[in-house]
Amino acid sequence: MLINTPNNPTGVVYSRETLTEIADLCRERNLWLISDEVYDTQVWDGAHLSPRALPGMADRTLVVGSMSKSHAMTGSRCGWIVGPEEAIEHLINLATHTTYGVPGFIQDAASFALTAGDELEQEAAAPFRRRRALAMQDLARQNTVGLIPAQGAMYLMLDIRATGQSGEDFANALLDTHAIAVMPGESFGQAAAGHVRVAMTIDDDRFAAALQTLCDFAARLAGQTAAE
Repeated sequence: MLINTPNNPTGVVYSRETLTEIADLCRERNLWLISDEVYDTQVWDGAHLSPRALPGMADRTLVVGSMSKSHAMTGSRCGWIVGPEEAIEHLINLATHTTYGVPGFIQDAASFALTAGDELEQEAAAPFRRRRALAMQDLARQNTVGLIPAQGAMYLMLDIRATGQSGEDFANALLDTHAIAVMPGESFGQAAAGHVRVAMTIDDDRFAAALQTLCDFAARLAGQTAAE
């Protein structure tokens, strides 16, 4: 079983209760759990819990981590897997014949970042925390675009069903009309139809302006739909 918490694209952080149910299922069905936790330093509400810490899960859980999100080292392609020694030995053999290894200077940068404590992690997460608060404030002033409350990660999942368009059509129209790129919810499966994912990865002023443009665009589309 594969899970991702904090989650991309929804920003949901799995609760202890949810993770306990998943752990119970894994033990009952003798399943391995792969827990993608690359956003674990970006938690805005609640707290992150790794399922590997739950009873009976250390010997059947593989935890995936990455410098890309925790320390803004996206281009470095540097990450890790934590799990039982026997499983890791097999994965080392796999990695040796696929990626061969991480360049030395990237390993040095990762070592420095990981030994610097929480300060660098907090510095990397701060802009997303700030933009999330900004978005929640601005979105509360209108009633066309809905927001799935993001508990973590650097994304916002917006509900644009009031426009009468699919996420894909809305994203294409927004890009063509205003040169603003968002990810259609349908890219993540039909459960996310009628939604778009916004990445909070540009500076505050540009982000606020782009979000306002998105909301105004959605309101115009919703008005056209109502008129029809």
